[in-house]
Amino acid sequence: MIYLDNAATSWPKPESVAEAMTRFLRDIGATPGRSGHRLAHAAERVRLQAREAVAELFGATDPLRVVFTINATTAINLVLFGLLTPGSHVVTTRMEHNAVVRPLRALERRGVQVSIVPCGPDGTVDPETVPQYFQPNTRLVVVNHASNVCGTVLPVREIGALAHQAGIPLLVDAAQTGGAWPIDLRRDNIDLLAFSGHKGLLGPSGTGGLVFGPDFDVKRLPPLVHGGTGSRSEHELQPDFLPDKYEAGTPNTVGLAGLAAGVRWVLERGVTSIREHGAALVERLLEGLHGIPGVRVWGTGDARKQTAVVAFTMAGMRPDAVAQALDERFGILCRPGLHCAPLAHRTLGTAPLGTVRFSPGPFTSVDEVEQAVCAVRELATV
Repeated sequence: MIYLDNAATSWPKPESVAEAMTRFLRDIGATPGRSGHRLAHAAERVRLQAREAVAELFGATDPLRVVFTINATTAINLVLFGLLTPGSHVVTTRMEHNAVVRPLRALERRGVQVSIVPCGPDGTVDPETVPQYFQPNTRLVVVNHASNVCGTVLPVREIGALAHQAGIPLLVDAAQTGGAWPIDLRRDNIDLLAFSGHKGLLGPSGTGGLVFGPDFDVKRLPPLVHGGTGSRSEHELQPDFLPDKYEAGTPNTVGLAGLAAGVRWVLERGVTSIREHGAALVERLLEGLHGIPGVRVWGTGDARKQTAVVAFTMAGMRPDAVAQALDERFGILCRPGLHCAPLAHRTLGTAPLGTVRFSPGPFTSVDEVEQAVCAVRELATV
C-alpha cells in the first residue's frame, strides 16, 4: 500500500506520537486546570509542552498566545465570527478552502461585505492586486497559505505587509503549510495563524488551533465558545486572559500529547529538511506525469512554488474512477474530487469534477512516487 493522501491527514505518524498518547492515557488521564492533584498538574504540563512546541515552530515568543481548538476550521471560525460584524468588510482570494468560504458566505447573510481577489489559472495571486480591494470598513484579510487542491503557495508575507500598511490584520489558513513550509509570525507579517494538528504537524485528528502574532490585540476578538475553564470559576463571565479566554470546556489532552510529540519530531528533523524532501518528490511526480499522454497536471508545475501536492486529470476518465482504479489495482491511496474547495477548482478550471490529488509526506519514499507514476502511466494506456 502506498499512502499519498497526506494533504487530508498525514500517515503514518512518528512512533513517538502514539507512544505519547498511550503514556498519557496509561499514566496521567486527568484534566488540566480542573483539580489540584498531581495528575491534574501532570496533565497541565502536557498541555503546556504542546503550546511551547507549537510556539517554537511558528516563532511565537509567548506560548500562552497559542490557543488550542479541535481543528483549523474552528480556529478560522473563531476569528471570522469574532472580528466581522454587520457592515464590516473582509478580503479573501479565489483559492480558499470551504473552511474560509462557508463561514464568509454565512456572514454575508448577516451583512458582512466580502471581496474575493482573482487568482491565476495556476492558483497564484499578485500581492499588489490585494490592496485594490481594501475599503475604509475592511476589518480583515484572510488568505490560504497554500492550496490544498494544487499546492500553490500564496505570498502571505507580501500580502501581510500591504495589509499592515492599511492597518488591517492578516489571518492565514496554514492547514497545508504548518510543519511542511517554514513559517515565522513576525517575519511573515501574520497576525492570526490557524493551524491543523493532523496534517504536517503529524499529530492526531481533533487537534489544531490559533496562534496570535506579537502585535495583535486579543481584546479585539471575543471568544466563540463560552464555558468552564477551571479558572476564575467564581465569575459567570468568560475569563478575558490568554489562553483561557478561548479554551472553554474539557480539552483533548491526549490529542495534545500526541500533537506535542508530532511537532517535536518536525522540529528535530527540521522544517527545511521536510520541505526539501517534499519538493524532491514533487519534482519527480511532475516530471513523470507530464510525460504521460492524456494526463494534465494543474498548478504551477514548479516544485519550488508549491507544497507536496500534485493535482492531475486523465483524459477519458473521471477523477473518482482514476482514484478507485489506483486503489484497487495498485494499492495507491489518494483523493479525487473537489477537495472541499470548489471555488479553487473553478479558478483552476477543474470544476465540476475536480482532480486526482497525490500528496506525499515525510515518510513517502522516491520508490513509492515512482510506482505511482508507473501506475498512472499504465492506466493511461488502457
